[in-house]
Amino acid sequence: MTGFDRLHPSIQHHIINTMGWPALRPLQDTAVEPLVAGHHALLLAPTAGGKTEAASFPIVSRMATERWAPLSVLYLAPLRALLNNLLPRVERYTAFTGHRAALWHGDTTPGERARIMSDPPDVLLTTPESLEAMLISRRVNERWLFPNLRTVIIDEVHAFAVADRGWHLLGVLERLSRLADRELQRIGLSATVGNPDELLHWLTTTCTGPKAVINPPADTIAEPEVTLDHVGSLDNAATIISRLHPGEKRLVFVDSRRRVEELASALRSREIATFVSHGSLGRDERRRAETAFAEAQDCVIVATSTLELGIDVGDLDRVIQVDSPPSVAGFLQRIGRTGRRAGSSRNALFLATGQDALLQSAGLLHLWASGYVEPAEPPPLPLHILTQQLFALVLQEADDGLDATRWADWLGTPLVFGDDVAAHAAEMVEHLVEGGWLARDGGLLWMGPRGETTFGRRHFLELTSAFTADPVLSVRQGRAEIGQLPDIAIQTAFQQKHGPPSVLLAGRAWLIRNVDWRRRVVQVEPYDGAASVRFSGGTVPLRYELCQAMAAVFSGEDPPVQLTRRAIDALAELRTELPGARPGRTLLQRRGDNTGRWWTFAGLRANLELAARLAPLRDHVTQRDNLAITLAASVDRNDLTRALDLDTPQPELLELAEQTMGSIKLLDCLPDHLARAVTLARLSDDRSVAAIASAPIDGSSAAG
Repeated sequence: MTGFDRLHPSIQHHIINTMGWPALRPLQDTAVEPLVAGHHALLLAPTAGGKTEAASFPIVSRMATERWAPLSVLYLAPLRALLNNLLPRVERYTAFTGHRAALWHGDTTPGERARIMSDPPDVLLTTPESLEAMLISRRVNERWLFPNLRTVIIDEVHAFAVADRGWHLLGVLERLSRLADRELQRIGLSATVGNPDELLHWLTTTCTGPKAVINPPADTIAEPEVTLDHVGSLDNAATIISRLHPGEKRLVFVDSRRRVEELASALRSREIATFVSHGSLGRDERRRAETAFAEAQDCVIVATSTLELGIDVGDLDRVIQVDSPPSVAGFLQRIGRTGRRAGSSRNALFLATGQDALLQSAGLLHLWASGYVEPAEPPPLPLHILTQQLFALVLQEADDGLDATRWADWLGTPLVFGDDVAAHAAEMVEHLVEGGWLARDGGLLWMGPRGETTFGRRHFLELTSAFTADPVLSVRQGRAEIGQLPDIAIQTAFQQKHGPPSVLLAGRAWLIRNVDWRRRVVQVEPYDGAASVRFSGGTVPLRYELCQAMAAVFSGEDPPVQLTRRAIDALAELRTELPGARPGRTLLQRRGDNTGRWWTFAGLRANLELAARLAPLRDHVTQRDNLAITLAASVDRNDLTRALDLDTPQPELLELAEQTMGSIKLLDCLPDHLARAVTLARLSDDRSVAAIASAPIDGSSAAG
């Protein structure tokens, strides 16, 4: 019996007659039996591999066969745009059996939410943050809305797992399981990852039911066409994009919102139909771009990694990458956007705007060609997420109070955040009570005065998410919101020396007419002059494996892709600047500016720790990045070997932790020693540090 044979007859009928499919794809067919049987599962397939249908068809079959009452299924995704894109498909599949789907996220109107609460759909598409808002809201009766839950589908689960949003997701799922009084079937959908078994275990760590990774051999796909070019500047990239592939639909990835805006503006100045997608755009701008994804032709869509995830961009012709994505996994998802149409093939053109970008692009393509894919690794020691869940539980149980001795029952057995977090749970509760964050009365926990003061001003909205967002101002033309910009972008606009205050947003220039700092609203109007924009952000940490691949490129290895003459010449010039660099070894280089560079090719996290563990040379360290540590020119190889101490915790490590603690949400609610422990756990890269500490140190002559 095939998987198709086990589907509900109505779904079988519509697959053949409505959708016109001759058969299910391998993943879709293989997934039916375990999912219909109620197993937890991780479904793996490349972009456009049919994962949504692989999860939806069996679950809608169960819904119809077992007569589930609404609300019985949650479909979670990390982005609103992805949920908007998924809704018509899920609505269609649920309608095959007479069921309904609906959408709830930050853009959902109060009226739509009221309809969902009064007449729940069978499937609700939403985010973990929206679920949290429902659970703590006084307007939502969670004990009435969620008791019929049976299954949760988590799209792009790897994107959740690698950040604190994943821990938040797990905490919310445990609370929903308790409200439903059953173990919810968990189905994760993911692109290729390097550790599928570990990812499934993380997703289902408290679950007792059968589990399976479903990853059948994919359909044979022709070798992709990948080209690496060195263009020297973003303006040159705009010129090349404007001239290449006229009449085609091109998706351009740029890993910076500022550079997305600059490139989009440059393309529009060249009269290219250009759309923009990134997380700081307003709802109407996002929806306009989403419509273009599916309908427009002969256009360019410039996006950050938001379009790396499973949003359907229609019949895309080309993917262009300006500079390099930070991971092979991200590149696989991006190139997977192409080659969906019969007769087309997967393709990607890399346009490096500088030598550093060329090196990283070449290293990434070298690593990709080796078959390596990064593991999806959850951030360690999420003590602050336990704090967030304690606050959320107190708000959720505000009518009767949260039992101070039984609160952990809401968060899984064993505690979903792991044994290392569970070991500190009692201490954390006492700290929160003593600090006034929580209050304890008669064996019950309540929100304390400090918690009310800190989080209550916006109806505890800050507690619905696990990530820290910079304060932003709403940028509006009249009543229409164009997007949101951080304070620094507006402040910088007023500090520019040439021209009136202006900003770039949605790929267009805007003249600032008024700033209401109290209401946090910026009124603008279209502007014909030059403008720029600034967003917060810093150096992106790269993995050890990618940095080692960059060392291999330095040593003379070219990635097995098509290299343009410009790329070949630029790589040759780059290699003359660092002769002797090789993977598996480090290199101490004397430079002409009276400094030295210890080229570790270890990644930023490892280099931060290595520099901190060079305690006797602390005053000689001036800079750290993904590839190297900058030192005084007087430091030699023997100095490095003698100074590096991996056995004893150094005061500099604690200082480093204190410098970076503010970037982790709710860390100031923890005892100081636990806050430092969380930060050090997030900064540490023990494997890479150990590899560098044992690697030979080579030397080279001075370079300019």
